[in-house]
Amino acid sequence: MRLPALKKLFSDTGLRWLWLTLLCLIIDQVSKYWVAGTFDYRETLSVLPFFNLTYVHNPGAAFSFLADQGGWQRWFFTGIASIASIVFLVWMAKTPKQQRLLSIAFALILSGAVGNLIDRALLGYVIDFLDFHWAGYHFAAFNIADSVIFIGAALMIFESFTNKEPNQENKK
Repeated sequence: MRLPALKKLFSDTGLRWLWLTLLCLIIDQVSKYWVAGTFDYRETLSVLPFFNLTYVHNPGAAFSFLADQGGWQRWFFTGIASIASIVFLVWMAKTPKQQRLLSIAFALILSGAVGNLIDRALLGYVIDFLDFHWAGYHFAAFNIADSVIFIGAALMIFESFTNKEPNQENKK
């Protein structure tokens, strides 16, 4: 691919939001590095009456799904995250720049997938540390990557309800 075509690909598609992917990825990785270097495993710091920083490892998926398995889940979830990252990158490349909200959603989901992929591939688990609780009940700990995946998914859903593209019948 020639340089002008590559430049056009990045300026005319959702790939123009890759900077957001990179920014969120850096924030995710720096925060995990900080937590792992500052806290002992399972150490908790109370920040607010409903929020702690708690350093934990999650070898499973969301809500520690399959965390208690023998280790095969590391490569299974690494594979899923790798495929998802490629899919979202392709979707970004195929999304016209006018679909800004959808492009931002893809950028956020890609960032979160890559952030957790890095942990899983290098460490065998994902570092989680955001611990919200209320009345003695703790929500599953999560991280910045999980947060941007959630925000990206919410934006995709919101965009699907607010997309003003006319349907096929109205085009006739």
